[in-house]
Amino acid sequence: MTDPLFDLVGRVIVVTGGLGQLGRAFSIGLADRGAQVAILDSDASPARTELLADRADDENLLVLEADVTDRDSLMCALTAIEARWGTPFGLVNNAGLDSPPGAPATENGPFESYPDKSWDRVMAVNAKGPFLCCQVFGGAMAAAGSGSIVNVASIYGLLSPDQRLYDYRRKRGETFFKPVAYAASKSALYNLTRYLATYWGARGVRVNTVTFAGVFDGQDEAFLSAYEQKVPLGRMAQPTDYLGPIVYLLSGASCYMTGANLVVDGGFTAW
Repeated sequence: MTDPLFDLVGRVIVVTGGLGQLGRAFSIGLADRGAQVAILDSDASPARTELLADRADDENLLVLEADVTDRDSLMCALTAIEARWGTPFGLVNNAGLDSPPGAPATENGPFESYPDKSWDRVMAVNAKGPFLCCQVFGGAMAAAGSGSIVNVASIYGLLSPDQRLYDYRRKRGETFFKPVAYAASKSALYNLTRYLATYWGARGVRVNTVTFAGVFDGQDEAFLSAYEQKVPLGRMAQPTDYLGPIVYLLSGASCYMTGANLVVDGGFTAW
């Protein structure tokens, strides 16, 4: 039996970046709890949707191709969601962009030469994207008089990236620095959250941030060793470690929580 405090049955929830590593865990986990989940992703090609092949018959999942940086694309998604299920109750702003470890040297080089085009690309997805999604989906929630928005941030939005974690690459002779744009974009979410929490509070829409730490995804052993020494729990997260906080913030269990930041990082920021 579902605990009524955490009940999500029948709630329409939008998850951006829903075909990514975290997005899939959130989308499937929410659907398993009875939510009707609209998965938005910039790439909904057959190769990507194959990731959900074992859930092809799940009537609680709807995959839509949408660009979080394009308002018209998001409006089309909202129209499709409303036609199928009605107005969304929840929004998880999970879509994010970072420079991968294998990116060109200019992406991971010194701050002084970091390309402004790279800055613009990351900021468009990580900051403009949640802004537009809140306008489109959050606006619909406010008009309906209820809803919960979860903005997914990062420890690198609270803290500067610890460049020492990447010393192993420099010892290999590489010039490598964790880039600035991801950290700056994630820090922007905290005040977007606070602004909207105060703006929409009287209209029944709660807005909160979750701050997550790194997720295991086959990283280099040298990186894992350095990273895990900074985490009191001694490991990187698994995607399912973050599902509980998402369920909490979308459910009635957090009904008096808005404008807040829930830090779930294995203790990374505790020292």
